[in-house]
Amino acid sequence: MLLCALAGTLGLVSRRPRVRNLGRGLLAFGLGAMAAIAVLPLGEWLLAPLEERFPRPAEPLGRVDGVVVLGGAIDLRVSVERGRPELGASADRLIAFVALARRYPQARLVFTGGSGALFDTGHSEANVAENLIAELGLDPARIAFERAARNTRENALLAMALAQPQAGETWLLVTSAFHMPRAMGSFRRAGWQVTAYPVDYLTAGPGAWRPGFNLMLGLSLLTVAEKEWIGLAAYRLLGWTDRLFPGGDV
Repeated sequence: MLLCALAGTLGLVSRRPRVRNLGRGLLAFGLGAMAAIAVLPLGEWLLAPLEERFPRPAEPLGRVDGVVVLGGAIDLRVSVERGRPELGASADRLIAFVALARRYPQARLVFTGGSGALFDTGHSEANVAENLIAELGLDPARIAFERAARNTRENALLAMALAQPQAGETWLLVTSAFHMPRAMGSFRRAGWQVTAYPVDYLTAGPGAWRPGFNLMLGLSLLTVAEKEWIGLAAYRLLGWTDRLFPGGDV
């Protein structure tokens, strides 16, 4: 959009009428698209179906045999560079995990997350999370840390191999609400029937949008939504989920 606007601005100073007309069109498209993203809740419209797909189970939950949380709460690069744990945008995942661990002291706990980096794969989010969890007052000895998973599919496969869940057990899966459909589809494909426990909501819910003008927020939400919908399509094409849009109806 920015490139279109810049190219359109340059086209306006041309002496050729056709180039000027093209410049007007490019400039209008670039500015119009940015204005639409800033004003209209495009990202929220795309995120809402993802976040509403798996409602959080009603409290009290009753018997809980285990809790598994997906990595993504920690900014691994900054944490490594700074030498201490630094939380990222999905911090609610870890906060909910610690809260559930205290609420259900008998439950088994699993943290799964390595590094999703393409090149620097020598560090693991689980290592950083172990130190942070200790700082939060939860004994890391209670938790089984899976340190190698690079994506959601590997989260499911490696966490299941580590946890060895038994038939009839109730396990909670903690991850961001917008990511829950792809996560649930991956766990089901791996053969692990977990109960969704979504956190880290980015939208206020259906019908909660209010007029405004925030280009940065609009772009941020749209980026998250695009990534997740593309991820769902890619996982289905690769056979990593059994449905394009996994839902609570199994």
